[in-house]
Amino acid sequence: MDVEQNEELQLHGGKFYTDSAEYWKKIPPTINGMLGGFGFITKTDIEGSALFLNSLLELPNPPARKYALDCGAGIGRISKSLLTKYFTNVDLVEQNPRFLQEARVLMQICSSRLGILYPLGLQDFTPDVAKYDVIWCQWVLGYLQNDDLVNFFKRCLAGLKPNGLLVIKENVTTSSNIEVDTKDSSITRPLDNYRHIFEKAGFTCIKEQQQTRLPRGLYPVYMFALRPVRPVQSSRISEIDTSKTSNNELDFTF
Repeated sequence: MDVEQNEELQLHGGKFYTDSAEYWKKIPPTINGMLGGFGFITKTDIEGSALFLNSLLELPNPPARKYALDCGAGIGRISKSLLTKYFTNVDLVEQNPRFLQEARVLMQICSSRLGILYPLGLQDFTPDVAKYDVIWCQWVLGYLQNDDLVNFFKRCLAGLKPNGLLVIKENVTTSSNIEVDTKDSSITRPLDNYRHIFEKAGFTCIKEQQQTRLPRGLYPVYMFALRPVRPVQSSRISEIDTSKTSNNELDFTF
């Protein structure tokens, strides 16, 4: 399904997001809750992500290891077990404040590396300009409609430092169609749809890898490392959709 052919996804407008938020309000702030009852895969998932991240840090002109952003962070599972082991400062963005409160508890052991907690959905979030070495998005992009996903990626362009990378880890369909889950108000995209979105947002994929050793019956999971097609200069930032509320105008105290 082409990015422009999204009338069905846009039909419900804001209801797509409110239904998702209502679903996650009912989910317990646990690893099992974050993984939809598949909490036992967390070790395999983190190990696969670590191998992928290690390979990115060994590239020519690798990202620095100061600032990372965990998008759709939930209770901080990925931040605690992966990102804080590589980056000095890790910010979290998560629309459910209850999950962020639990993240503070879960990450007490690495609290010196815990940065700002943003209680926002990605459709409303704008990264600070040129702040992040790595922006990590995992199992969250299915909660964005196509137009909002493209615009979020464009805002990430401005949020990356030189040599910075946008890393995606998501389920993909085995067909050429987008599949809709009405239970949690999410969508699962095919590989070609993601590749088209990357290109439309101004990114090129420099590495792609499938997660292995997951149970049968689950969607295939792919990891992508994205780099801007061309560096974002200050003169180009005005071309990027940064019309969302400035994060600095919000109160992030919990």
